[in-house]
Amino acid sequence: MKKIAALSLLFVSSFVFAQSSEKIKYSKEKIKEMEAYLFEEVFTTVNNKKTSTVILKDGRVIKGYFKDIDRKKGQITDIKFKDSVTGKQEELDAALISELYLAPSGAEKGAKAFKNATNIRSLATKKMKKATNKETVYFKNQTVSLKNKKEIKEYLMQLINPEFNSIIEVYGDPNANETQGVSFGGMQMGGGLLKSFYLKKGDKVFWMHKSDFGDYYNEIFGDNPEFIKQYPLNSIEWGYLSFLIYEYTRMTEESKQ
Repeated sequence: MKKIAALSLLFVSSFVFAQSSEKIKYSKEKIKEMEAYLFEEVFTTVNNKKTSTVILKDGRVIKGYFKDIDRKKGQITDIKFKDSVTGKQEELDAALISELYLAPSGAEKGAKAFKNATNIRSLATKKMKKATNKETVYFKNQTVSLKNKKEIKEYLMQLINPEFNSIIEVYGDPNANETQGVSFGGMQMGGGLLKSFYLKKGDKVFWMHKSDFGDYYNEIFGDNPEFIKQYPLNSIEWGYLSFLIYEYTRMTEESKQ
């Protein structure tokens, strides 16, 4: 009897494992939905002729024109700006700043618009006008180890999922490489996907590269079993990341209602 019970348990366990590891075949419509790029574009330049806003940790709000921005691995370490009211020039370390609203340069917006318009994937997955027609770009102070290797310090980082950041915050990596595509007749076929981002869930902020996605998958989404059931790791792709974070947020919030 014990042997039969053991064999039955083994059969059930094998069946459950097979079910959990079975790859889901999504419909074309679902794949198109998952490929939609929902993150904001990552900007690194500033329009010095438009006012930007600095919110300090002590509560002060300063509007002014940026003279210079210092970065490390693409993330802002300190800023130099001219107060639009007093005319005074100041230099502030990122550790003193809570939030930052920068006006991106027209040249960079134009360059991104052209790049998106000549990439087949971008044309299919991005809302073109929304992607590059930004008047202000939002940065938050975060304490992080750059690329999970450097000394932990405070930086100002661009939040790129402000419309669905209640559980997971995603920050741009200005130094991120892109997946490669093939150019033909002035158009790029495929490629153009950023290979890395910074994520914050709970109190933890970490850098995630495309090659590490599988290692982090359960840490990011594993506390929602229904989500994992619908979007198992063996059935999804890196290009679905923004949709997956949006969908995980939606499903998690609805489960708590």
